[in-house]
Amino acid sequence: MSMQQGENSRTSGTSMPKNLFGYEVLDYIGQGAGSLIYVVSEPQTRQVLALKHVVRKTDKDERFIEQLEAEYEVGRKVSHPALRKCLSYKATKTLLRKTTEAALIMELFDGKPLEGNRPIGLRQTVDIFIKTAQALAGLHKAGYVHCDLKPNNILVGSNGEVKVIDLGQTCAVGTIKSRIQGTPDYISPEQVKCEAVSAKTDVYNFGATLFWCLTGKNLPTLFTLKKGENSILSDDLMDTPAKLNPRCPEPLSNLVMECVRVRVDKRPEMADVERRLEIILYSLQKAAAAAAAARNAGTDTGVRAVAV
Repeated sequence: MSMQQGENSRTSGTSMPKNLFGYEVLDYIGQGAGSLIYVVSEPQTRQVLALKHVVRKTDKDERFIEQLEAEYEVGRKVSHPALRKCLSYKATKTLLRKTTEAALIMELFDGKPLEGNRPIGLRQTVDIFIKTAQALAGLHKAGYVHCDLKPNNILVGSNGEVKVIDLGQTCAVGTIKSRIQGTPDYISPEQVKCEAVSAKTDVYNFGATLFWCLTGKNLPTLFTLKKGENSILSDDLMDTPAKLNPRCPEPLSNLVMECVRVRVDKRPEMADVERRLEIILYSLQKAAAAAAAARNAGTDTGVRAVAV
């Protein structure tokens, strides 16, 4: 699911219901594949929350209901500050127990997706991805793989807080899916081949997302190559972030390229990714402090010279 707007961005004039499953609908946030997301108020506590709503209009909508159920099942089992909390699941069923509509009640987060809001500063970018890596590591520790990390599924608040969202494609480590699931520009080779997914599937999605943040360009994936003449994905054929963005330090560029290696066993563990990003952030902060000190020293010298 890809939200079209940040959760702090409201669309006025959008036709919307007044009430859903007992929750008062206050505003419209955006839409995803088969779902609409609203700002709602809990009737007893008046707490303001987010509600993702799916209606089963045809048999094709069944998978959206299933994804919503899966998102709730994972969300209620895994708790991490950088993962959006899933609070409850509501459904309307027929006499034959077939779900006709469903809703997932979630925490409301005041943030914008990276999609359309690509960070400019390297330090901000690295900080966002450290928090993202921590969220994914929390999922992995519980035995799950997100399977759809991309810019639209990372929300960033004005204070730098990060939330990884959309657990609709999340599944247990080792799952072999019956069809290709993922986003073409960020999907791993094993997802395209419908092979078993692992924590390193998320490492690839993570690397492809960070590649986009650093360069503004999408990494070639096996899915996008299959649509062209060349269906061979090779580590050696990819431009590095440092080549596309001279401001990107080599250690960061190298880490990204390790994350998106074609062979699963050649990719680093998420814990190693987080550790190396923290070292890179420290280096960037140290360099920025040294540059600021040098500027201040130059200013002081200039003032003294004028005074003399």
